Amino acid sequence: MRATPGSAPPRFPGYDVTDQSHTWDEVTKGVVLGRLDPPATMQFFSPEEVPTARALVNRLLAQDEEPRVPAVELIDAKLAARQGDGYRHRDMPEDWEAWRRSVAGLDADGRRASGRPFWDLSRQEQKNGIEHVRGLDGDWYGMPSERVFPLWLRYACEAFYAHPWAWNEIGFGGPAYPRGYKNLGIGRREPWEVAEAYEPDPIPWVERAEAARRRHEPEPTPPDDDQSSTTGRSADDHRR
Repeated sequence: MRATPGSAPPRFPGYDVTDQSHTWDEVTKGVVLGRLDPPATMQFFSPEEVPTARALVNRLLAQDEEPRVPAVELIDAKLAARQGDGYRHRDMPEDWEAWRRSVAGLDADGRRASGRPFWDLSRQEQKNGIEHVRGLDGDWYGMPSERVFPLWLRYACEAFYAHPWAWNEIGFGGPAYPRGYKNLGIGRREPWEVAEAYEPDPIPWVERAEAARRRHEPEPTPPDDDQSSTTGRSADDHRR
């Protein structure tokens, strides 16, 4: 099915990465095309948890319109299989426990603020709730808040960009094995690739990102005069 997420005009009109699936090895083809199957029944999230988990993931990915990549279903399958990322911060629970606490915590925060669970809040209220967690300093339902938002984002982005619809959106050519690529370089395309319909200038975005980074950098600590002079005398003594 040729599709890109959301209703915006596609950047690569007519492009569908699955048109090239005949060049993929059978294992890769089975894995990738399997992601286009109807979403499986949830195995990890309970029926009560699904609406909040879905709302959280959709807000993280700005999936406000159909068609939506079934990212929460992919996350659910990963958590049900206990497939972590191969590491865990020692001050965090296992990822599956962190997700359960996250869903419960968002619902609790929503009820405390508005009398409604997270999934029943407006989109802006949901964004505000996510931003509240992202900006916290300290504990959030038994987890260090600084770890929680990156956990959510890591899982959401991994699920989104594992899906062929997201590949269509960014013009990704699909698995390079076994065929490979030959036309490498800026502005060069393989015969099956499609020219981008519009190419937004990335420089303004980079400038905004750099400005945001500078705003969040800690202020430099001024040198201590006494320490500087002491260090200077020690160096002189050493040279003598």
